[in-house]
Amino acid sequence: MPVHEEVASRFHLLEGIPSIQAAMADPEMDRRMREFMAPPVDAAPDVPTRDLTVPGPHGPVPVRVYGDASASTARPALVWMHGGAFMMGDLDMGEADRTGREVCARAEAVVVSVDYRLAVGGVHHPVPLDDVVAAVRWVRDSAAELGVDPSRISVGGASAGGNLATAATLRLRDEDGWLPAALLPVYPVQHVQLPDPSPELRDRLTEVPPMLMFTPEATAGINSNYLGGPPELADGYAFPALADLTGLCPVVLVNAEYDDLRSSGEAFTQQLEDAGVAVHQHLATGMLHGFLNLSARLEPVDQVLDLMAATVADPLSPVTTS
Repeated sequence: MPVHEEVASRFHLLEGIPSIQAAMADPEMDRRMREFMAPPVDAAPDVPTRDLTVPGPHGPVPVRVYGDASASTARPALVWMHGGAFMMGDLDMGEADRTGREVCARAEAVVVSVDYRLAVGGVHHPVPLDDVVAAVRWVRDSAAELGVDPSRISVGGASAGGNLATAATLRLRDEDGWLPAALLPVYPVQHVQLPDPSPELRDRLTEVPPMLMFTPEATAGINSNYLGGPPELADGYAFPALADLTGLCPVVLVNAEYDDLRSSGEAFTQQLEDAGVAVHQHLATGMLHGFLNLSARLEPVDQVLDLMAATVADPLSPVTTS
């Protein structure tokens, strides 16, 4: 289907902006870019929240816990990581806060959103991943205090957060012999170099404004910044497409129809299938990268939030019914 009409109706704000770098250097371009990136949205569900810190190898890791710990029955949980090219984003962005609120309310779950260290100011892999691993371990080991069913802890993230969620799952498999109930990467980047897009995806991408594209040059810059050097430094914990995926928990992977990173999600899904992992792949039609920052009243966004909530509530359901 074409780009969702509500998204496409705002493309005029990006006319004449060739890249994020150009926008940052021009006040008027920057204003229009920020207006596009912050669309009006409806209020998210009002759920209890607590801001805490958990111990990590590089110091305390801030987290935001959604849900009431005093509930009478243990609930499922999702440990969630926002995106932002490994170097942007926080707990208040829509992809973090609204997603946490929506999944908490829809799944009657506890959601723990992780404010991992960003790859700025000399921080590189594995520091952000170390923070995420520490946060997941904390949720696992604190399940009783959080009112969480330890057998129903899922891990997920969007974009760079989808990479970190997957890599943390691999680390926990290898270091602790433990796996979450499910893994939920949403429009993730799993490859240090993006696979070639299919002809169908290549055609879709012609409808996307240049500023919203993950060009090879932009992707190389983002990934080298995360690694702290050239792509040859990458291993399976930095970019999970390089890892042995055997024995992973069930995976529900979401791609956006109009997204360069879709080629990474699709190729990674095939790798999971080849490794014998139970996997369900969902395509958010008409959507661009980052759509979890949009309003849940958009049908494709609402569908993905429902899928995420269903996975958290019953981790095997999506992969056994797909």
